[in-house]
Amino acid sequence: MPISRKTTHIALILLAAGCAQLPPQPVKPPAPETARYLAMPFDALPGWSKAALEPSLRAFLAGCPRINGAALGRVCALGQSVPKGDEAAARQFFESAFTPYALASSEGPDSGLITGYYEPIIDGSRWYNAISRYPIFGVPEDLITVDLAGLNPELRNLRLRGRLEGRRLVPYPSRAEIEARGPSYPAPVIAWTADAVALFFLQIQGSGQVRLDGGERIRIGFADQNGHPYRSLGRWLVDRGEMPLEQASMQGIQAWAAANPHKLQEALNANPSYVFFRELPVSEDGPVGALGTPLAAGYSLAVDRRFVPLGAPVYLATTYPLSELPLERLMAAHDVGGAIRGVVRGDFYWGTGTEAGAAAGRMRQQGRMWLLWPRGEPLPRAD
Repeated sequence: MPISRKTTHIALILLAAGCAQLPPQPVKPPAPETARYLAMPFDALPGWSKAALEPSLRAFLAGCPRINGAALGRVCALGQSVPKGDEAAARQFFESAFTPYALASSEGPDSGLITGYYEPIIDGSRWYNAISRYPIFGVPEDLITVDLAGLNPELRNLRLRGRLEGRRLVPYPSRAEIEARGPSYPAPVIAWTADAVALFFLQIQGSGQVRLDGGERIRIGFADQNGHPYRSLGRWLVDRGEMPLEQASMQGIQAWAAANPHKLQEALNANPSYVFFRELPVSEDGPVGALGTPLAAGYSLAVDRRFVPLGAPVYLATTYPLSELPLERLMAAHDVGGAIRGVVRGDFYWGTGTEAGAAAGRMRQQGRMWLLWPRGEPLPRAD
C-alpha cells in the first residue's frame, strides 16, 4: 500500500524526536492529494429536481450548533426560518443560499468509493464469564495522543498516538499485541461480549449498543484509537484466496469466520487498528458523530474533513447496495472515519440494528459528490 501523507509526516516527527534512526538520505514525501471544486448549476446535479429536500434541511440544521466557521454559520441562521414540513421553502433555501461544487481529486477522478455504516447492537454483559469473555475496552491510561497542529499548522487534523518508554514516545501496541493479552490488558473494561467478530465490526463502525443480560442497553462511542492504520479484512481475505471479491461484504466475512474459527484470529490481526470506546447515554437519537451531533439515518455522511468541512451539505449520487437503482440525496457531513480518506469518498449512515447493518454491509459502489457552499463565500480550506 502506498505510504500516506500522514504516515510520512509522523515518521518525520518521530525521527526529529529521536524515536528512530535518521536515514542516510532524506526521502521526499509524495505530493499530497488536493481537491478541485468545480462550480455548476443545480440542474446539473443528477436527480436534484426530484430530491426531497426538507428532511435534508432538518439534518443540516441539526448540525448547525456545532459548526465552526462564519460562512456556514450565516446560512444556518437563514435556514432556521424555514417552516418545518415546507418542501418548497426548503428547496428555495438551498438554491438561493448555496452554490454546488463538484468534488474532484487532483489525481484526476471525479468519482470515488461510497460505502455504508450503521450502529450495531451486540449482546454482552457487565461481567466476565465463560461465554462473554471478549472485553470492550475503554481508553488505556498509557495511551498518549498528540495533536500535530500544535507543531505545524500544515499537520492539522493529524494526531500522533503512542506510549512512553522512559522519555521516548514509541508506537502503541497493535491489535495483535492487545488481543494476545486479552482480559489482562491494562485498560478499563466497559462490557464483555461472546462474539469476537461482532466486536471487530463494532470497532469498524466506531459506535454501537450493547444489549446486556437483563435486556438493558448501553451505548458506546468512539473514544480513541491505537494509532495504527486501518486495513481491510475483506481485502486481506480476497488477496489470500479465502473468498472472491464479490463476497467480501460484512455478511460474507461473518460466514467465513463461522466456517474458519481456527483462522479467525490471524485474519482479525491483519487490521492492526484498534478502537477504544466510552460509554454514552442511551437516547432515541442516533449515535453522536465527529461533528458532535446525533447522526440522522439516511441523511448523515462521513467524509474526509480535509476536503469537506464538517456540517456542510453534500449532494450524493450513487446507487443502492447491490442495485442499479439511483440513490441521489442531499446529505449532511456529520462524521469522519479512519478508512474515509480521499476527496470523493463517503460513508453513508444507514441507522441502527440488523436491517441497517444488512444495507451497510453490502454498500460498496462508485459515486459522485457535490459540496454545497454558501453563495459568494471563498471556497473552504481543510478545518
